[in-house]
Amino acid sequence: MAKLTVKKNKPLLAPTSSKPFTSPIASAIVTVIALLWTVPTLGLVVTSFRTKEEILSSGWWTSFTNPSFTLDNFRAVLLTGGGSLGSEGMIPFAVNSLAITIPAVVLSVGFGLMAAYALAWIPFRFSNHVFYGLFALQGVPLQLSLLPLLTFFATGVQLFGVQILPPLGIVGSLAAVWFPHVMFGLPLVTYLLHNFVSALPRELLEAARVDGANHFEVFRKIVLPLSLPAIASISIFQFLWIWNDLLVALVFAGGTDDVAPLTLHLANLGGSLGSKWENVAPAALFSIIIPLIVFFSLQRYFVRGLLAGSVKS
Repeated sequence: MAKLTVKKNKPLLAPTSSKPFTSPIASAIVTVIALLWTVPTLGLVVTSFRTKEEILSSGWWTSFTNPSFTLDNFRAVLLTGGGSLGSEGMIPFAVNSLAITIPAVVLSVGFGLMAAYALAWIPFRFSNHVFYGLFALQGVPLQLSLLPLLTFFATGVQLFGVQILPPLGIVGSLAAVWFPHVMFGLPLVTYLLHNFVSALPRELLEAARVDGANHFEVFRKIVLPLSLPAIASISIFQFLWIWNDLLVALVFAGGTDDVAPLTLHLANLGGSLGSKWENVAPAALFSIIIPLIVFFSLQRYFVRGLLAGSVKS
């Protein structure tokens, strides 16, 4: 009787011989890097609770051997502005930052998602050229547009002495800060969301079109719900970039307390000669609370959004 032999198929991907990120040495290295990364933040937290005399006379690490903490710095910064230009405290400036950041994030991500859907699923001439142009616009620095935008807002657009566009007259308002953030956020947002939207199942969208749904209904009922992980991930980045911005606010907000964001107030807290340096640490600690809340509230979408569109299902 013949003897049957069975050949085992070789795996398509050979198993790796080592796992560097699960070895004790790699784990120790990552732990050390993470601890070193958090040292400046720990110093910021400790310095926020020290008195001015201790800050100027010794390093923050000495507080562990001779602990002496106070809340006077937070009271001065939050309630009285720390003796800086904003005597009403930091709360109104935080509200201004939210009034700048939230609409700018919503507009840039909203328009970016619509543009990504149009470029991915609505065929039209030169769509690839438009996509490549958006990708190229990411290399244009924001600083190049400050003077033209400021001129456009103040005096409009003139060509050979003829008024082409009237002045918008929005310098010193919140809209003047929204416009640059949305304009310069759109290329990157559209590019990243396009990678996710183009990876959605074609059969799902075609089935909706067969059932009589138009592009708006497909976008609202299918693309928008399925894109929530990518939207949350991009929104976190946009929120952090706009919240931490100083240059755009400094140029377009007009420097008045009515529309000045938190970053503009932070720049004035230390005084002209750094005489009020003890105000900077508690103010900086306060300024990162809201971004941390946003990050941790959207954290479950963050990794899924970063990997979105990277693998085809």
